[in-house]
Amino acid sequence: MLRTITNNFAILTVLGVALAWFQPDLFTWMTNGSIRIAGQPLLSIALGLIMLAMGLTLTFDDYRRLTSLPKALVAGVALQFLVMPLAGFAIAWAMALEQGLAVGLILVACCPGGTASNIVTYLARGNVALSVAMTMVSTLAAVVLTPFLTGELAGAYVDIDRWNLLRNMIAIVLVPVVLGTLLNRLFPRAAARVSTVLPLVAIILVILIVGGIVGGAKAQIAEHAGTLLLATLLLHAFGFGLGLALARLLGLDVQEQCTISIEVGMQNSGLGSGLAKTPAFAAQFADIQQAALAPVPAAISAVWHVLIGSLLASWWRRKG
Repeated sequence: MLRTITNNFAILTVLGVALAWFQPDLFTWMTNGSIRIAGQPLLSIALGLIMLAMGLTLTFDDYRRLTSLPKALVAGVALQFLVMPLAGFAIAWAMALEQGLAVGLILVACCPGGTASNIVTYLARGNVALSVAMTMVSTLAAVVLTPFLTGELAGAYVDIDRWNLLRNMIAIVLVPVVLGTLLNRLFPRAAARVSTVLPLVAIILVILIVGGIVGGAKAQIAEHAGTLLLATLLLHAFGFGLGLALARLLGLDVQEQCTISIEVGMQNSGLGSGLAKTPAFAAQFADIQQAALAPVPAAISAVWHVLIGSLLASWWRRKG
């Protein structure tokens, strides 16, 4: 049952978004800030849980092994933070996107890879260990690189508060990941049992977050549907395509090329939409309508990257 759900992640995401479009109330409770736990909005808690789930699969030995990074891992992480941010900025500029859409597209392009890429790599018969390592390294690096790159690239559209973004990345990403690793160290048996259902938890939370963003911004999406769909499609097409081409140029083997393509092409869209949805991020926009548009590209991107990734996984799986 669990494997069936995991293998159909793309279909479930599309169905979730479709349901959110027609029944927004089923999802918007996740993202509208009406539910708080210990003073924190539910969205932030959900993002933290996804990161905690990732941390529970790691050990401190995994961190130590990063001191001797293999060529494929270094190349993959470098491409993650080179190809996607530059593609996001180039697409926003070339399509003359409105301020909110441009900033939102650049923000999600500057986010790290997510657990969805590990699932798709598994389906594609790629190098799962490399995929998990890339997700781990890019997530840790994103604590600094996401605020920096977003500030540099999206700064052309709005004055980005890099320090606020950095604080959010530490609270939402770094602390939960390290806490999860610590819990794995202290309670290894319990962590091993919990880890079997973590992919399912991550899938459900991502679908709820994406559905909440789509349901809450239905009017804005309808107004900008063509532009949004094209811009986010181009972003992920460049990510998958350039990730594969550059990995091939670096002389990596076929399995590594496939894995890097997936990792570069798939972003942590849940994190991107969550960051864009925070009140402090929205407050950077002079126009509230533009602020409302900022989380939307990440939500649409979540649909595109799992669709493209799943189709490529099927092709690579048959080819292999």
